[in-house]
Amino acid sequence: MDSRQAEEGVYVHSGVITKISRGSVIVSLDKNLHCESCKAKGACGVSDSTSKEVEVADPGGRFTLYEPVEVILRKHSGHKAVFWAYIFPFILMLSTLLASSLLLSEWAAGLLSLLVLIPYYLLLHGLKDYFRKTLEMTLKRI
Repeated sequence: MDSRQAEEGVYVHSGVITKISRGSVIVSLDKNLHCESCKAKGACGVSDSTSKEVEVADPGGRFTLYEPVEVILRKHSGHKAVFWAYIFPFILMLSTLLASSLLLSEWAAGLLSLLVLIPYYLLLHGLKDYFRKTLEMTLKRI
């Protein structure tokens, strides 16, 4: 998979359409050759396996099965996704741990700080349509 910054603030990953469903397509991103030299490969989900799949909206049905495409993601959208998936839950967990450690025993505060993540991720799952629109990826034919 070729991953590059095509223009300022935009990342491009090449892949192949593996599944077409109503209003969206599934794109299989192959292993990225540039991941070995990337400084952020430990935090990136694309570098940890040989194949990744992403779902991209295609309301017009413009693409066909097994068509090579480029997935385009704005850098700002990527930062938003990282914040809501990793940074905010960490802040929520840490603040719950600090606040509850004043009132509860150490093990109970630790357990509560982990349990607070369950409703958070359920809320994220409930808001997946909102995030799908907000963190939009686009497709381009190769």
